[in-house]
Amino acid sequence: MSVCVLPMKTDNPVRLVELTRRGLLTLPALLGTRSLAAAPKAASTVRDKLWLWSHVAGSYNGMFGLPGKSRMSPTEAAFYMGIPNVFMLHREGTPEPPLDQFALPFESLREVVWGIVGESGKTEDKERQMVLDLALHNQKISGVVMDDFFVGANDGKLASLTIPQIKEMKQSLHTASKNLDLWVVLYEHQLDKPLKDYLSLCEYVQFWTWYGKNLADLRSNYEKARQLSGGAKMALGIYWWDFGEKKPLSMDLMKSQCEIGLDLVKKGQCEALVFCGSWLCDRGLETVAWTRDWIQKVGGQKLRG
Repeated sequence: MSVCVLPMKTDNPVRLVELTRRGLLTLPALLGTRSLAAAPKAASTVRDKLWLWSHVAGSYNGMFGLPGKSRMSPTEAAFYMGIPNVFMLHREGTPEPPLDQFALPFESLREVVWGIVGESGKTEDKERQMVLDLALHNQKISGVVMDDFFVGANDGKLASLTIPQIKEMKQSLHTASKNLDLWVVLYEHQLDKPLKDYLSLCEYVQFWTWYGKNLADLRSNYEKARQLSGGAKMALGIYWWDFGEKKPLSMDLMKSQCEIGLDLVKKGQCEALVFCGSWLCDRGLETVAWTRDWIQKVGGQKLRG
């Protein structure tokens, strides 16, 4: 049974693609991705560096001043935007196990990273182990990510997990057959905290600007984050909504952060542009529509080296 029919823009004339369960598994050819059995190639185009931050459909309905209700799944949102890579995050008990079944549509994508620490820094031993079990045998999953890692800590702690806990967990990320990268989220209002010992244990640091007004300092703040990262690779988070102020993000700020991100990618100073998020793609936001067009224009640009 067909789910929907969506227009897919490619280098060829626009054509309609029927989005069925079988159709989802044909998307690698459309998005420039590879099959489940193969590890992703090194990024060669801007599109290869694009990621979508994702929760289950309907997340954050009625929150942050957001309009409407979202019904779009992470895979549908990635396909709609032309973004081949996805971060999948848990929230309020979702997605429900078995995770293998939920992860099946991700076979149509290029690469996936799965959350082991969720919003507000929430994390549980059982959930982390469930995600690790999935990630170690699912060839699409290349790493795990710790969201809100430095904002959900209680009792005076800097982070949701201690440094010894991170080191112990990292041993589980590397096996004889697979190595998983560890990603962590860092916000602009955390740059003055002593976090270098934590960040240096991660392969990737994602830098996000929670308050839209602070995007005026994005370049300088990104450099501060890079200095704080302790040698970790850097990624830039890009919001489609001003979550800090619970209001729409201005188009000037939207365009500015995308152009800064593109410049950083082309200079080899940014490994990923991460758009947030899947549950915003079907709410009629101007920022999302503009980004979709922008991706069509710049996604095919070749990267040096």
